[in-house]
Amino acid sequence: MRTEIRHITDYQYSEPAWDSHNEVRLYPEAGKRQITRSFHLHVNPEASITMHRDYFGSTVHHVHVHEHHTELRIEAQALVDTLPLQEPAPVPLSALDELRDEVNEFLVSSPRVPRGKWPEIFSVKVPAANDNLTAFLRDLTSQLHHQFTYQPGATSVSSTLSDFAQSGRGVCQDYTHAMLGICRTIGIPARYVSGYLYSGGEMVGADATHAWLEVLVPGNGWIGYDPTNDCLASEKHIKIGHGRDYSDVSPVRGTYYGGGNHPRMSVEVRVYT
Repeated sequence: MRTEIRHITDYQYSEPAWDSHNEVRLYPEAGKRQITRSFHLHVNPEASITMHRDYFGSTVHHVHVHEHHTELRIEAQALVDTLPLQEPAPVPLSALDELRDEVNEFLVSSPRVPRGKWPEIFSVKVPAANDNLTAFLRDLTSQLHHQFTYQPGATSVSSTLSDFAQSGRGVCQDYTHAMLGICRTIGIPARYVSGYLYSGGEMVGADATHAWLEVLVPGNGWIGYDPTNDCLASEKHIKIGHGRDYSDVSPVRGTYYGGGNHPRMSVEVRVYT
């Protein structure tokens, strides 16, 4: 599938801002299932832009606006080809025993996915060593999808995983953090994925950057699961990058001087074929 992506982030300040430094993670990842054909980053007002790859391999653009400004627009445009995903082959949970030391960073707690009794909190039955790992992951994806209600605005970036468990309402980041916490507690390596979703009106989460997770499945590699939409991450999912949780792959973040109180930010995402 070939998709075109347009991602616009607008900031408006009540007073002039200056010396604005921003980290931008919007460049779609290149991998076995995905090819980035083109990418353009446009910034207004004029900015100096440099680029590097972070610890997890994501492309990061550093955008520095020197001059005084009351508006800042960061617009990313990309053309990406994605390939369909085959269903992962069955494998017992015990097959992970020899792999865990290699991916320990995706087993331990992280700022937004702290250590906790997450299987118990989310009423998940812990699988036995001989149980089918792929079947467990598919069932868990479905359970979380039906257990909670997708509701934009129900949570914010400051909401905790415990808040989501108690309220029963949230967005894709919350579903993903919940499944991460459950998997890591059981000893299943899992990582947070930030990206885009082409839904064609069939799925939720396509009106902004989307989140899902990838789980290390022995013999299959890292497989994506989307509990928000109760599905595997397939050719409709366009990956930007991964990390331990949302904090590692937030699309745009930065600092600036001035700007007054409470600057306004708006985000527009379009994904089309």
